[in-house]
Amino acid sequence: MRTELRIVAEAGRRPRVIARGGLDARETGPGRLHLIGTAATPLGGDHLEILIEVRAGAQLQVRSVAATLALPGRSEVHSTSRWVFEVGEGGCLEFDPEPLIVAGGSEHSARTEVVLGDGSHLRLRERTQMGRDGETGGAFTGTLVADVAGRPLLRHAVELGAGSAIDDVLVAPRAMSSELAYPDARPACVDGLHSARLPLAGGGTLTTWLGARLLADPSESFGPNC
Repeated sequence: MRTELRIVAEAGRRPRVIARGGLDARETGPGRLHLIGTAATPLGGDHLEILIEVRAGAQLQVRSVAATLALPGRSEVHSTSRWVFEVGEGGCLEFDPEPLIVAGGSEHSARTEVVLGDGSHLRLRERTQMGRDGETGGAFTGTLVADVAGRPLLRHAVELGAGSAIDDVLVAPRAMSSELAYPDARPACVDGLHSARLPLAGGGTLTTWLGARLLADPSESFGPNC
């Protein structure tokens, strides 16, 4: 199944939503939307194509009502998604959905593309958990590409689960939380072997946490010194 979702936010207007397939969105407050599943997706062989556009001067918050579960299909285990975030000059987007759960036996590849204008603001959080309770196996590949006013800001990739570069007997993390914040002037901070906040040369920060299970409160990813 192919799922397509487009959300457009303009200053002084209610967000517009165009949806087809297994994902939709509902307005839950002024400038706030929640993503909702209308069918089981992504299954193996599915592709999700999502565009969230915040035009100049507009503000938008996006959440989700539940976690997304990637499952193997009857004849295919690999599913894909592409998320595109465009924030115009002076616009503000906060994207913080519930996690993606990659069930045992499934594989999912996600590509996230961010295009920011001058003076825009973004907080983009993505969380992924390999396997439901007691499950093993599964694989995830995530790619994040971000630009500001036509200038490269970030190129980032991560793999989790079976066959990944960090799938070894010493560490083998099964969960990841990642947050891109722009602008953000906080300094670099590393907390042990599991979490780091790194300033970006073009402004903003990337915060990454790795572990066995996602934390109930993502703010607990760092200790008190950060």
